[in-house]
Amino acid sequence: MRQIGTFPSEAQARFFTDYLLSRDIRSQLEPEADRSWSIWIQDEDQITEAQEALNRFQANPMAEEFQKAPEAAAKARQKEAEDLAAYRKRVRSSRSLFAKFSNYGVGLLTFSLMLVCFYVAVFSKLGKSDDWLRAWHITDPMNYTGRFLPEVRAGEFWRLFTPMFIHYGLLHLIFNMLGFYRLGSMIEARQNSLFLFVFIAVSAVLSNLAEYMIGHHVNFGGMSGVLYALAGYIWIRGKYNPGSGLFLDRQEVTYLMIWLVVCCIGIVGPVANWAHAAGLAVGMAWGGIAAFFATRHHE
Repeated sequence: MRQIGTFPSEAQARFFTDYLLSRDIRSQLEPEADRSWSIWIQDEDQITEAQEALNRFQANPMAEEFQKAPEAAAKARQKEAEDLAAYRKRVRSSRSLFAKFSNYGVGLLTFSLMLVCFYVAVFSKLGKSDDWLRAWHITDPMNYTGRFLPEVRAGEFWRLFTPMFIHYGLLHLIFNMLGFYRLGSMIEARQNSLFLFVFIAVSAVLSNLAEYMIGHHVNFGGMSGVLYALAGYIWIRGKYNPGSGLFLDRQEVTYLMIWLVVCCIGIVGPVANWAHAAGLAVGMAWGGIAAFFATRHHE
């Protein structure tokens, strides 16, 4: 959060923050010792836009672009209140479990998919039982001939999705489940289970196909391709549509990008890097499109 300027009166400061809100720029007012009011911008990426708006306002506060600000801000606040009410209703609904353990609660779909991951981890001995996992891979590694997805073409469509349930080792499972618990629960609470189901299905298929077709791997698995898709969606949707209630802070985004690069370098051993990259691209594109239509509808 950064200060961009001050106003001598509270009324004028609030008028300007109404304009910022109408432009989806989140700000905060702070009283100063000299009775002036300072304007603080919450998102670092919006500092330049807010500063330019402040310069225009100080030059001509009666300009047409500022006159509709109170009305637009009132509509934005009403929409936020409606979104918050809907969110609270979803959290209280039967689709949310163990709410005391999370700000959002563990959505039923999120919880169910985590159970499947634990089930596969137990019976595959954390990825060590190759024979047990043959039906979960995108194609059977023990009978791989180089043909394009022979089992899927023969009707075993589940193979496009099931690699996301395979985890190799306890740390792989734990870190992926912690990330999925947070990101999946956030989307399921703020949107709904059906949306999360469709999103996971699409991102799982595309990230698995990317690893198979571009990385030329058949013996891979993990939820991380889906995790990067979820993170990319939340990051971009929250950045350009703050009213969605989805948010990743700068530190989390930085960590995700650093981990993506570390995996690509090969420091941590064999990793499904194409699944990560494809998942991130799918999530960011989906988040950008969703934010565009959400803000366009709001306007």
